[in-house]
Amino acid sequence: MLGIIIGVASVIAMIAIGQGSKKSIQDQISSMGSNMVFVTPFSQFRGGVQMGNSSSQSLTLKDVDALKTGTNAISAISPEVRAGGQTVFSHQNWPTTCFGADLDYLAIKKINIASGRYFTEKEIQSYAKVCLIGKTVVKNLFGENADPIGQTIRFKKIPLKIIGVLEEKGQNSFGQDQDDLLIAPYTTVQKRILAITWIQAIFTSAKSEDATTDAINQITDIMRKQHKLKPADQNDFSVMSQSDLIKTFTSISDILTVLLGAIAGISLLVGGIGIMNIMYVSVTERTKEIGLRMSIGGRELDILMQFLIEAILLSVIGGIIGILLGIAATKGISSVMGWPVLISARSIILSFVVCAAIGIFFGYYPARKAARLNPIDAIRYE
Repeated sequence: MLGIIIGVASVIAMIAIGQGSKKSIQDQISSMGSNMVFVTPFSQFRGGVQMGNSSSQSLTLKDVDALKTGTNAISAISPEVRAGGQTVFSHQNWPTTCFGADLDYLAIKKINIASGRYFTEKEIQSYAKVCLIGKTVVKNLFGENADPIGQTIRFKKIPLKIIGVLEEKGQNSFGQDQDDLLIAPYTTVQKRILAITWIQAIFTSAKSEDATTDAINQITDIMRKQHKLKPADQNDFSVMSQSDLIKTFTSISDILTVLLGAIAGISLLVGGIGIMNIMYVSVTERTKEIGLRMSIGGRELDILMQFLIEAILLSVIGGIIGILLGIAATKGISSVMGWPVLISARSIILSFVVCAAIGIFFGYYPARKAARLNPIDAIRYE
């Protein structure tokens, strides 16, 4: 039964890890706002020739203004620019990412302020050297539980005054630290840090989750007009929503879960072959017993059912033990390694059904061989 036990436990644990990761990814993306719609640059083809990766220049503030006035399906909009670099305070330094944003950015991204304040429209227009920082940056530059508000740090040699600290969000499902960031006025990042005139993304919130599709369609139409694209031209931008991301990552997660389950399922196959081999040995060792039963009236069906039931009991009992071991192993993995897991009733039922099927499939042939023995030859077997 050991092969069955290991196989069932492996299948349950692997599927639980895959399903847990899927659920965690869905929750993480949904926590950012299920009605968020964002625009990112995309390479464009014209006349069969790729015009190059336009990620640095295809989106501008004119696009943002056009979306503000041209669509009635969104409730908030913000451009985004970002730059990676070292933050320095006194003798401490820390590599992080500085995001440039507008007034609606925190509401769109579902980010809250723990202390301090957000920057104002006036500070955006004046390219003010102010910023909000995440808990990871606070910890590495100022120490645990420090209050950095009012302090000035340097990001890529540009001094930024800290006016707020963001609430802690922890790591997301991809292992990224969501607290390792700075947020500054997009004009500050655009002009003082990056020295560019374009933007790198546009984030919006649809008025409701039901309005997401309308928002995507309206944004696409307005952006095509803004970029003067002909009907035959491909978009030089991409419009996506959180639901699109959820579908994408869910499909990837499902494939990985099936792959993990298939790998673990090999153990079940090996266990079934083991049961077949053991039943063959059992038939050989009990040949005289089979002959004796048949000589006193045992029918072929009686012998068949005897060995088939033995094989099924072996696999089913092994399956029950494997299910208990799989649940225990899954909970152990979750508590020790901190991985998200989700034990589903479907995986347990599937494992149990597979165990019964393995008992029938791999037990039938040895049982059939035993049932077809000649009783005279069986009794005389040495």
